[in-house]
Amino acid sequence: MIFDQVTRPERFWSRSEVLAKPSPVPRQPGLYAWYFRDIPPEVPTDDCITSSDLTLLYSGISPKAPPHGGKKPSTQKLWNRIRNHFNGDAEGSTLRLTLGTLLAGTLGIELRRVGSGNRMTFDDGEETLSQWMDDNAFVTWVVHPRPWELESEVIRNLSLPLNLDQNKSHAFHSVLSEARREARQNAREKDRLD
Repeated sequence: MIFDQVTRPERFWSRSEVLAKPSPVPRQPGLYAWYFRDIPPEVPTDDCITSSDLTLLYSGISPKAPPHGGKKPSTQKLWNRIRNHFNGDAEGSTLRLTLGTLLAGTLGIELRRVGSGNRMTFDDGEETLSQWMDDNAFVTWVVHPRPWELESEVIRNLSLPLNLDQNKSHAFHSVLSEARREARQNAREKDRLD
Protein backbone atom coordinates (compact mmCIF):
# COMPACT_ATOMS: atom_id res chain seq x y z
CA MET A 1 0.00 0.00 0.00
CA ILE A 2 2.70 2.52 1.02
CA PHE A 3 4.91 1.44 -1.89
CA ASP A 4 2.04 1.95 -4.31
CA GLN A 5 1.49 5.45 -2.99
CA VAL A 6 5.19 6.25 -3.44
CA THR A 7 5.82 4.45 -6.74
CA ARG A 8 2.46 5.07 -8.41
CA PRO A 9 1.26 8.31 -6.86
CA GLU A 10 -2.10 9.75 -7.81
CA ARG A 11 -0.57 13.20 -8.09
CA PHE A 12 2.71 15.10 -8.17
CA TRP A 13 3.03 18.56 -6.64
CA SER A 14 5.19 21.34 -8.06
CA ARG A 15 7.14 23.96 -6.16
CA SER A 16 4.62 26.71 -6.91
CA GLU A 17 1.76 24.52 -5.69
CA VAL A 18 3.56 23.54 -2.48
CA LEU A 19 4.48 27.17 -1.69
CA ALA A 20 0.98 28.48 -2.44
CA LYS A 21 -1.24 29.75 0.36
CA PRO A 22 -2.88 27.65 1.53
CA SER A 23 -0.36 24.91 0.88
CA PRO A 24 -1.69 21.46 -0.03
CA VAL A 25 1.02 19.80 2.08
CA PRO A 26 -0.47 18.35 5.27
CA ARG A 27 0.73 19.48 8.65
CA GLN A 28 1.09 15.86 9.66
CA PRO A 29 3.96 13.37 9.88
CA GLY A 30 4.78 11.22 6.89
CA LEU A 31 7.08 10.12 4.11
CA TYR A 32 7.75 12.14 0.96
CA ALA A 33 9.18 11.12 -2.41
CA TRP A 34 10.88 13.40 -4.96
CA TYR A 35 10.52 12.86 -8.69
CA PHE A 36 12.50 14.77 -11.31
CA ARG A 37 11.99 15.73 -14.95
CA ASP A 38 15.64 16.50 -15.78
CA ILE A 39 18.24 14.36 -14.06
CA PRO A 40 21.37 15.96 -12.60
CA PRO A 41 24.62 14.90 -14.34
CA GLU A 42 26.07 11.47 -13.49
CA VAL A 43 23.03 10.27 -11.51
CA PRO A 44 22.31 6.65 -12.50
CA THR A 45 18.64 5.97 -13.18
CA ASP A 46 18.59 2.45 -14.66
CA ASP A 47 16.81 0.88 -11.67
CA CYS A 48 14.78 3.93 -10.64
CA ILE A 49 10.99 4.12 -10.68
CA THR A 50 9.51 6.33 -13.39
CA SER A 51 6.00 7.74 -13.60
CA SER A 52 4.56 10.35 -15.97
CA ASP A 53 8.01 10.98 -17.50
CA LEU A 54 9.39 11.74 -14.01
CA THR A 55 12.05 9.72 -12.17
CA LEU A 56 12.04 8.94 -8.44
CA LEU A 57 15.47 9.84 -7.01
CA TYR A 58 15.01 10.72 -3.31
CA SER A 59 12.81 9.99 -0.33
CA GLY A 60 12.66 11.41 3.18
CA ILE A 61 10.54 11.57 6.30
CA SER A 62 9.32 14.15 8.75
CA PRO A 63 9.77 14.00 11.62
CA LYS A 64 12.75 11.78 12.30
CA ALA A 65 12.45 9.01 14.89
CA PRO A 66 12.19 10.32 18.45
CA PRO A 67 15.65 10.64 20.01
CA HIS A 68 16.81 8.52 22.91
CA GLY A 69 17.94 9.85 26.27
CA GLY A 70 15.05 12.17 27.06
CA LYS A 71 15.72 14.69 24.29
CA LYS A 72 12.68 16.38 22.82
CA PRO A 73 11.37 14.91 19.57
CA SER A 74 11.16 17.00 16.42
CA THR A 75 7.94 18.91 15.90
CA GLN A 76 8.41 19.17 12.12
CA LYS A 77 5.76 17.75 9.84
CA LEU A 78 5.55 17.18 6.09
CA TRP A 79 4.52 20.82 5.60
CA ASN A 80 7.71 22.18 7.20
CA ARG A 81 10.13 19.77 5.57
CA ILE A 82 8.84 19.77 2.01
CA ARG A 83 8.56 23.56 1.94
CA ASN A 84 12.12 23.83 3.31
CA HIS A 85 13.45 21.57 0.56
CA PHE A 86 11.74 23.74 -2.06
CA ASN A 87 12.48 27.14 -0.54
CA GLY A 88 15.25 26.84 2.05
CA ASP A 89 19.00 26.60 1.55
CA ALA A 90 21.71 23.95 1.44
CA GLU A 91 22.47 24.34 5.14
CA GLY A 92 18.98 23.21 6.13
CA SER A 93 18.17 20.81 3.31
CA THR A 94 20.28 17.80 2.41
CA LEU A 95 18.30 17.53 -0.84
CA ARG A 96 19.25 21.09 -1.83
CA LEU A 97 22.89 20.43 -0.87
CA THR A 98 22.91 17.32 -3.04
CA LEU A 99 21.16 18.91 -6.02
CA GLY A 100 23.30 22.05 -5.86
CA THR A 101 26.48 19.99 -5.66
CA LEU A 102 25.51 17.87 -8.66
CA LEU A 103 24.22 20.84 -10.68
CA ALA A 104 26.97 23.34 -9.75
CA GLY A 105 28.65 23.24 -13.17
CA THR A 106 25.36 23.24 -15.07
CA LEU A 107 23.82 26.11 -13.08
CA GLY A 108 27.03 28.08 -12.43
CA ILE A 109 26.60 27.96 -8.63
CA GLU A 110 29.04 27.16 -5.85
CA LEU A 111 28.78 26.14 -2.21
CA ARG A 112 30.21 28.88 0.01
CA ARG A 113 30.65 29.70 3.70
CA VAL A 114 28.25 32.47 4.68
CA GLY A 115 27.42 34.57 7.73
CA SER A 116 29.50 33.48 10.71
CA GLY A 117 31.45 31.15 8.43
CA ASN A 118 30.02 27.92 9.84
CA ARG A 119 26.98 27.86 7.55
CA MET A 120 27.33 26.70 3.95
CA THR A 121 24.86 27.61 1.24
CA PHE A 122 24.90 28.34 -2.47
CA ASP A 123 24.42 32.03 -1.52
CA ASP A 124 22.80 33.81 -4.50
CA GLY A 125 22.80 30.46 -6.29
CA GLU A 126 20.01 29.25 -3.98
CA GLU A 127 17.58 31.26 -6.11
CA THR A 128 18.96 29.64 -9.27
CA LEU A 129 18.59 26.21 -7.65
CA SER A 130 15.01 27.05 -6.62
CA GLN A 131 14.23 27.95 -10.22
CA TRP A 132 15.69 24.65 -11.42
CA MET A 133 13.52 22.84 -8.86
CA ASP A 134 10.51 24.85 -10.01
CA ASP A 135 11.01 23.43 -13.50
CA ASN A 136 12.18 19.91 -12.61
CA ALA A 137 11.32 18.75 -9.07
CA PHE A 138 7.97 17.29 -8.05
CA VAL A 139 6.96 15.78 -4.75
CA THR A 140 4.37 13.38 -3.45
CA TRP A 141 3.75 12.22 0.10
CA VAL A 142 2.14 9.63 2.33
CA VAL A 143 0.78 10.63 5.73
CA HIS A 144 1.88 8.18 8.43
CA PRO A 145 2.01 8.68 12.23
CA ARG A 146 5.47 7.03 12.54
CA PRO A 147 7.26 7.57 9.22
CA TRP A 148 10.59 6.31 10.57
CA GLU A 149 9.02 2.84 10.54
CA LEU A 150 8.71 3.12 6.74
CA GLU A 151 11.97 4.82 5.84
CA SER A 152 14.38 1.88 5.98
CA GLU A 153 12.07 -0.36 4.00
CA VAL A 154 11.56 2.26 1.28
CA ILE A 155 15.30 2.94 0.96
CA ARG A 156 16.14 -0.78 1.00
CA ASN A 157 13.58 -1.70 -1.66
CA LEU A 158 13.80 1.22 -4.09
CA SER A 159 16.71 2.63 -6.06
CA LEU A 160 17.12 6.13 -4.58
CA PRO A 161 20.48 7.46 -5.79
CA LEU A 162 20.20 10.82 -4.00
CA ASN A 163 19.68 9.27 -0.54
CA LEU A 164 22.84 8.83 1.52
CA ASP A 165 21.52 7.86 4.97
CA GLN A 166 20.84 4.10 5.19
CA ASN A 167 21.78 3.73 1.51
CA LYS A 168 25.47 2.72 1.48
CA SER A 169 24.78 -0.28 -0.74
CA HIS A 170 23.65 1.96 -3.62
CA ALA A 171 26.29 2.24 -6.36
CA PHE A 172 26.04 6.05 -6.40
CA HIS A 173 26.54 6.45 -2.64
CA SER A 174 30.34 6.81 -2.75
CA VAL A 175 30.23 9.14 -5.78
CA LEU A 176 27.67 11.45 -4.16
CA SER A 177 29.42 11.36 -0.77
CA GLU A 178 32.71 12.36 -2.39
CA ALA A 179 31.10 15.14 -4.46
CA ARG A 180 29.50 16.64 -1.35
CA ARG A 181 32.76 16.29 0.62
CA GLU A 182 34.68 18.10 -2.14
CA ALA A 183 32.08 20.88 -2.33
CA ARG A 184 32.36 21.46 1.42
CA GLN A 185 36.15 21.36 1.31
CA ASN A 186 36.25 23.89 -1.53
CA ALA A 187 33.88 26.14 0.41
CA ARG A 188 36.14 25.98 3.49
CA GLU A 189 39.15 27.04 1.40
CA LYS A 190 37.45 30.20 0.09
CA ASP A 191 36.74 33.45 1.85
CA ARG A 192 33.51 33.68 3.78
CA LEU A 193 30.69 35.66 2.15
CA ASP A 194 28.82 38.26 4.21
